Amino acid sequence: MYRFRLAMIAAAAAATTALCSLPTAASAQAGDVPYWASLDDDVVYMRVGPSERYKIDWVYQRDGLPVKVVRLMQGWRLVQDPDGDQGWILGTLLSRQRHAIVIGEEATAMRAEPSVDAEIRWNVEPGVVGALGDCSDGWCELDVDGREGWVLEDRLWGAGEP
Repeated sequence: MYRFRLAMIAAAAAATTALCSLPTAASAQAGDVPYWASLDDDVVYMRVGPSERYKIDWVYQRDGLPVKVVRLMQGWRLVQDPDGDQGWILGTLLSRQRHAIVIGEEATAMRAEPSVDAEIRWNVEPGVVGALGDCSDGWCELDVDGREGWVLEDRLWGAGEP
C-alpha cells in the first residue's frame, strides 16, 4: 500500500511538471513567429484549417514561393502568401531557405552592384521568384536560376523583417 501511494505521488508530480511546462512550450512557439519561409515542393495545398480534414483553399504549384509564417499549431503553419491570402500548410512542405518575389507594376532592374548607378544585368518582371541572399542599405542579392544581381529591397516581398 505504501509503495502504491509513492507511485501515485510520483505520477502526480510528473503530470504536474508536464502540465506546467506546456505554457512555456506554447509561448516559445509563439515567439518564433512571424518568420519567412518558402514552399518546398512543386504542389502545396493551403487549407482553411490545421488538418488534412479541412478543405483545400489554394493549390500552389510554385516551388520556392515565399510565405510569411504567422502561427504554429501541431505541425501546421498558418501562412500569408504574397497576395495577402492566409491559410494552413503542413510544416514539412515549407523550407527556411529564403526566397523573394518581385512586386510592383513594372519590371525592375537587377544590377551588378547594390547601387542605382551600377550596370543593369537584367530586368526582372513582377512575379519572378528567386533565392534571396544578403540584404543591406535597401538592396538585396537575388539569384533567379543562376542569374545573380542586386534588386531594391522595396521591390521584393519576402525580404526584410516579416
